[in-house]
Amino acid sequence: MFKRAAVLAVSCGALMAGCGNDSAPQSQNEEIISNLVEAGFPLNDIMEADGQVYVGRDSHVTLEASREMLQTDLVTQEQYRTTNLVTGTKKICINPTSAFNANARLSAGLDAAILNYNQRGLVLTFARGPTTGCNANITAATTTGAGGSAGFPSGGQPYGTINIGTGLSSYSAAVAEHVITHEIGHCIGFRHSDYYNRAISCGGSATNEGTAGVGAILIPGTPNTATVGGSIMNSCFRSTETGNFTSSDITALNYLY
Repeated sequence: MFKRAAVLAVSCGALMAGCGNDSAPQSQNEEIISNLVEAGFPLNDIMEADGQVYVGRDSHVTLEASREMLQTDLVTQEQYRTTNLVTGTKKICINPTSAFNANARLSAGLDAAILNYNQRGLVLTFARGPTTGCNANITAATTTGAGGSAGFPSGGQPYGTINIGTGLSSYSAAVAEHVITHEIGHCIGFRHSDYYNRAISCGGSATNEGTAGVGAILIPGTPNTATVGGSIMNSCFRSTETGNFTSSDITALNYLY
């Protein structure tokens, strides 16, 4: 597990339009890159442009920030996003199937998950369908087991389905809320916070999901290390989950939406 953290200064847009042309000394950039690699960033996610060093293509990293990443006395959580996100101000309607509606635990969990997002004052709002005024729709369907599955945004729209296990009926209302909130998070572009080592939240052997063809971009303002219980977007959940966003979840939501 990585043990460092830092806040990255974002100075340019996704295409780095408007970036300054002042070049940092090459020796300084070499130290920044070295620090980033030691802090756990993949080398292929680090680039130089106009004499500056960036991660995730749009996050400028100063020498001071890269050194801060190597401090070992900070315990924080992280957030990662996909390359594609939901774009524009949208009312996203989540439409449960009849089987989903018939499951009291899942039905209540959906209401709580929608409230989780709507309390944050985002440009995205969520509503339980059927209703009107929807710019996008997500179907909430049931599946076996006690977990869930979803996908990632495409074409500026959220992924269209969350599948939630009926086995969650054996867990608390808070756990059902957690799992549904988690799967909605994927639909709007969040990766697992411990995608690089699922063993952090799941146990067992270390497994790296990689970029999965959709990207794993560190969200500025959130460090790059995962902890048990540190995020609603951890790969696996515990029976003690509260269903609430952590502080890093809120930072990530505010940054993206």
